[in-house]
Amino acid sequence: MGVFGLLTAEYLPASLLTPMAAELGVSKALAGQAVTVTAVVALFSGLLVPGLTRGIDRRRVLLCFSMLMIASNLLVAVSSNLTVLLLMRILLGIALGGFWSMAAAVAMRLVPASLLPRALSIIFSGIAVGTVVAVPLGSYLSGQYGWRTAFVAAAVVGVATLMFQWFTLPPLAPHRPARLRTVLEVLLRPGIAVGMLGCVLVHTGHFALFTYVRPFLEGSTGVGANGLALILLGFGAANFAGTLLAGRLLARRPRATLVAMPALIGIAALALVLLPASLAGQTVLVAIWGVAFGGVPVAWSNWVTRAVPDQAESAGGMVVASVQSAIAAGAATGGAIFGLGGANAVFVAGGALMLLAAAFIALRVRVDAVAPGMDARAPMHL
Repeated sequence: MGVFGLLTAEYLPASLLTPMAAELGVSKALAGQAVTVTAVVALFSGLLVPGLTRGIDRRRVLLCFSMLMIASNLLVAVSSNLTVLLLMRILLGIALGGFWSMAAAVAMRLVPASLLPRALSIIFSGIAVGTVVAVPLGSYLSGQYGWRTAFVAAAVVGVATLMFQWFTLPPLAPHRPARLRTVLEVLLRPGIAVGMLGCVLVHTGHFALFTYVRPFLEGSTGVGANGLALILLGFGAANFAGTLLAGRLLARRPRATLVAMPALIGIAALALVLLPASLAGQTVLVAIWGVAFGGVPVAWSNWVTRAVPDQAESAGGMVVASVQSAIAAGAATGGAIFGLGGANAVFVAGGALMLLAAAFIALRVRVDAVAPGMDARAPMHL
């Protein structure tokens, strides 16, 4: 529920870019920075919040994150200009980064070690469900009632999330203190930095594409708000299916799956630009993209928790920093490319980056990282 609520809020600007820019009197590229500012704040929040809250029950901290999410959505809904809107998105960034840094560590405490991969799959399925709900629902609500209504709806989702967590989470007294220095020590372990670079490349390419998916689809096929909502609903449903499929594929062929996911996204992005534009064809290609990205968060989070089981919160902060820096870089770079060459240029650049990421993972990223105290001869599976 926490992942679902936060991702619903984080992804909304991607489906509301056109009406937000029009009402606030700014360019689409500038409106897209609502994603960038959230990601930048989440980057620092993921690194700092676990340490700053190390003496506080984790249940209380997670509940506070949900309260920040609710406040952010409500204040964005009444923002009078882009500056105020961006400031309110800072609150979401604090909640987002803090939650992500603790999610895997909380899972490790709620279930036996043998069930951790399944628990992570359940937790990160919230990404797929959030994608199913946030993007198409945001597009539909903006077309019917205005883009501000979508953020009010996200606040309602936040209230439901808060209540769900209030009644289900047990007390979780903090265990091992998480400090920024520990994150740096984890990053210096063999194979970890290279793996995180692969993670950054994949997320940078994806979010450069995803932030500007609405302008691209509108420009290529002239699809309206309702048709766009259906296409993005297909993306979300495919994303959910990809999350479920990834668990089985990663258990059998971890390296091949890690390589195939960005490769498929890259091929789909380039095909969207290069093939003749048709509503049916683009719907299928967007669905392929959704399936491929479905397994990405599960794969990298599972990889890092297995590689660094002794520093779960610090490893979580490292993943948050990697992913959120990638989101910020993807949204910002995508905005710059969009301003210079339009949505087609964004999709060509993003697709090429995803293919580069696939090649890098195939050649350099290890799937057998070893944490201190573990037998280096024992294989480490995702």
